Amino acid sequence: MFINEQVVLKDNRIIKAAKLAPEQVEKTKKGAMTHAILEAHNISDTKDELKLKFDAMASHDITYVGILQTASACNLNKFPIPYVLTNCHNSLCAVGGTINEDDHLFGLSAAKRYGGIYVPAHLAVIHQYMREMMSGCGKMILGSDSHTRYGALGTLAIGEGGGELAKQLLGKSYNLKYPKICLVYLTGCMNKGVGPHDVAIYMIGKVFKQALVTNMILEFAGPGIKNLSMDDRMGIDVMTTETACLSSIWATDEKTQEYYETHGRKEEYKKMHPADEALYDCALSIDLSKIEPMIALPYHPSNAYTIRDFLDNSSDILDNLKLDALKTYADKKNKSFFTGQGIIAGCAGGTFENIIEASAILEKGDTGSGRFSLSVYPQSQPVAYALNKLGCMNKLMESGVIIKTAFCGPCFGAGDVPANNTLSVRHTTRNFENREGSIPKNGQTAYVALMDARSIAATALNKGYITAGTDVEYDKHIPKYEFNRNIYEKRVYNGYNKPNYNQELIYGPNIKPWPEIPSLPDNLLLKVATVLTDEVTTTDELIPSGETSSYRSNPLALAEFTLSRKAPDYVKKAKLAATEEGVDGHLIFAKKPGDGSAREQAASCQRVLKGYANICFEYATKRYRSNLINWGMLPFTVIEDPNLLLDEYVYIPNIRQAVLSAKEEVYAYISETKEDSLNMTSKARRIKLYLKGLSKTDRDVLAEGCMINYYRKSK
Repeated sequence: MFINEQVVLKDNRIIKAAKLAPEQVEKTKKGAMTHAILEAHNISDTKDELKLKFDAMASHDITYVGILQTASACNLNKFPIPYVLTNCHNSLCAVGGTINEDDHLFGLSAAKRYGGIYVPAHLAVIHQYMREMMSGCGKMILGSDSHTRYGALGTLAIGEGGGELAKQLLGKSYNLKYPKICLVYLTGCMNKGVGPHDVAIYMIGKVFKQALVTNMILEFAGPGIKNLSMDDRMGIDVMTTETACLSSIWATDEKTQEYYETHGRKEEYKKMHPADEALYDCALSIDLSKIEPMIALPYHPSNAYTIRDFLDNSSDILDNLKLDALKTYADKKNKSFFTGQGIIAGCAGGTFENIIEASAILEKGDTGSGRFSLSVYPQSQPVAYALNKLGCMNKLMESGVIIKTAFCGPCFGAGDVPANNTLSVRHTTRNFENREGSIPKNGQTAYVALMDARSIAATALNKGYITAGTDVEYDKHIPKYEFNRNIYEKRVYNGYNKPNYNQELIYGPNIKPWPEIPSLPDNLLLKVATVLTDEVTTTDELIPSGETSSYRSNPLALAEFTLSRKAPDYVKKAKLAATEEGVDGHLIFAKKPGDGSAREQAASCQRVLKGYANICFEYATKRYRSNLINWGMLPFTVIEDPNLLLDEYVYIPNIRQAVLSAKEEVYAYISETKEDSLNMTSKARRIKLYLKGLSKTDRDVLAEGCMINYYRKSK
């Protein structure tokens, strides 16, 4: 049940705020846990416009080179807070020769020079290391990965583009308007065979498509929390990203305390819960006992169905989702559906308890030697060590499961690519189009559906035919987890507060500096390089993940892949616009761009191709809009459809003055010819563009052309 109005949590009950006296509502405004954390990290003079400083940061090997290049171009001296560089995204990908290991070596040299923490490849996925070693009740962590979520551990964590991390390295603040807060009220207890991914997929299905919690903070409370293990809570929590919320926080209890004690960090625990009366902007109530095994069908985690409903109505559902190619795997008569691959991996799937229960289910049989295969990636070496010590890994291998190292590849298209026209069922975070590694332009198309580890294990037991975790009988016994800290202490480089300026940065041949970015001219004449008409455009569509990410450290090389799967002629058109006499560059139009990944390359790749603007009805996430601003891209919005066409000219006069003088409305003139646009003739259509909610720093960055120019100049 979703309540789309203000509510008060009082006496562990949800009461609509409209039913309370005004003085009672006023009293409850600071009752949410979120308020205390934000206030403790806010350095601004006003509570409405926050300027936040974080306790720690994290990046992985798709993002940290660009962040460090940006910060060093702005005269970076040392890391002012603990900054963790992990290597979990491109650690298995061999595309590009030595590129990946060259970047890893660069990361280690940067950690030594500036005083950072470096986690080598295969040791842990980014979010598990941060949970185990860096989280803390009441802390805030910023990560250059959209799934930066440690709320179950009492840590308010935000995933952002690299520019925002570079700002923190330079001693600047993270600025945003005070966010709305949504209460997620949990009751009941999950049934056996139901897992955290089932709860998460159910939740995402309820809120995403209607944008009910976009850019909000989700605050989890209610009597159902005590019935969830910490692995369950973290598995649900990491998926809150797919609701499009800003962050999340959970009430803490003795299970949270035990987690910190187990990991040798008991000092990081404190009890957190909403006040006796706490006001929220909306609420989502979930009865855990009513959650069934779920499946999220391509191409979004919000395409949520119960497995039971999907098997009963697979043909109709696939028709509605325009997934006709998958209907060949449906057996309507027997209500069954075949899938060729299973994956349990990463920050969401590779948990100790998920793998323990999968092992218990597979003790009843095996995966078989047919087409179906199942791979399991424990999310860290300590988790793998604990599973191995219990014999769980051996049991899985004996049942036909392939055990692999800590790696995020199956989540973004750099590992376990399924066969053409195959459906892969995965306990990972995303199932966006082509994110599993297929390349449509080469005649390759594959699909991912998200399911919980228990249902994936049950499917493996049934030789690849989708089966709910509740449809198999197994012994659910979760042994106590033992954390081996020595694994990290003997291999992780921890140089925080110990910069060594004698350490030179080690550059591989693919690591290139950012090209010079021009400042914003007085007037802009742009050409429309692409028009995207999908209801939502993901960052993966703007800059594909997978093997493309191997070129992440070379801005010009990476830019060649921009929109390659969505608009294959975009790069060509952008380059033509950049070289056309009298034209400053190009822009793109999309209805609602920026859902998904935090990767700043979604904006920076447009910029290095002389992109100057995006025009849209709204931005799917704050992080994508922040990326645009940090790279000097004007984040225009419109109310009415401008009906832009490819290769049309868009003239925006006096744009520099408008930006610097804080104008929120400007006019643009659109025509098929440069002359009509520039002269604003009757043949040119006039449209109104909006630039709302920009801070003074945002406007100065846009005027200078990008954050590198701005901070280099202001040093």
